[in-house]
Amino acid sequence: MELSFWERKNWFAEVDYTIVGSGIVGLHAALRLRERFPQSKILVLEKGMLPQGASTKNAGFACFGSISEIIDDLHTHSEEEVIELIQKRWQGLQMLRKKLGDSVIDFRPYGGYELFLKEDELGYRECLAKIPFINEILKPLFKSDVFIKEFDRFGFHGIHEYLVFNPFEAQIDTGNMMQALLKLAVSENILILNRQAVTAFTEKTSGVEVALGDFSFTTQKLLFTTNGFASQLTNGSVKPARAQVLITEPIPGLDIKGTFHLDKGYYYFRNFEDRILFGGGRNLDFEGETTTEFGQTALIQNQLEQLLREVILPGREFQIEHRWSGIMGMGASKKPIVEQISQHVYCGVRLGGMGVAIGSLIGTELADLI
Repeated sequence: MELSFWERKNWFAEVDYTIVGSGIVGLHAALRLRERFPQSKILVLEKGMLPQGASTKNAGFACFGSISEIIDDLHTHSEEEVIELIQKRWQGLQMLRKKLGDSVIDFRPYGGYELFLKEDELGYRECLAKIPFINEILKPLFKSDVFIKEFDRFGFHGIHEYLVFNPFEAQIDTGNMMQALLKLAVSENILILNRQAVTAFTEKTSGVEVALGDFSFTTQKLLFTTNGFASQLTNGSVKPARAQVLITEPIPGLDIKGTFHLDKGYYYFRNFEDRILFGGGRNLDFEGETTTEFGQTALIQNQLEQLLREVILPGREFQIEHRWSGIMGMGASKKPIVEQISQHVYCGVRLGGMGVAIGSLIGTELADLI
């Protein structure tokens, strides 16, 4: 990389804070640093043309966990840990809405639903039986019941008669949200450079030397917000998890509004205007989907299409318009990692597939570590 004197002076000289990753966490960290250190020089580096991981590739769910997902988490986390996670997700959603505004992100509080396939008799019965218990432990946070059972009014096929409804769930426009965050960051004099991959970093007494290929510069502090791409940084505590998604062409007369969960959150769908956006299925091939490679597989895409045909849109004609994938950050624990790695290096990663909900809070917590 050959840089002029002007380029070095304006972009790479006397950098106070460098953030790797321009997604929800990275931009919230940058904005919080700007609040705390108004005169500082803040640089955000992004290896993709757009935020590369999941921030611009997610399904746009403003959710904090379906009932089956919460029950499943209670098998591997303590009750206190699960409540704290939900509290942080809820708090993060409110921060995001307040910072950008509901109209900007196209926030639509249609509510969320969980449906249960006929063959999932055990899961269905357990979820219905545990509604009172889950509502009780969440009452201090939401001040009312979060989950109630409702009859299916959408015409789904091959499912149990009751859906579990959550009035606090909503949907957003992911593209609008990220565009607004990027505009806000630029307006706050935060420098953002795309297609810049950090190839190495070396800690020094007074800061960190950051390498971008054959070019390097020095920053006082280095913050990683690379989520699913942070495995090496965290000694394997973060595993990448690919999520495959598709969206249909417009469907005339579509009467489905809301966000929907299936099979412990492993499948999820929603309307976007008069289309169905549908994603998930990594539970069909955990090993294969533990990857940082973008792409689709026939195994998962075929299953998504089959569920569309047989369960979600039975008897309806539809065409798939587009398919894509995103990379999430998972681990044995769903608790995000927000920590100081060394004297000048920090990270905020492992969002557990809940980046829209918790990302703004994690970015803010990360900036507050400094």
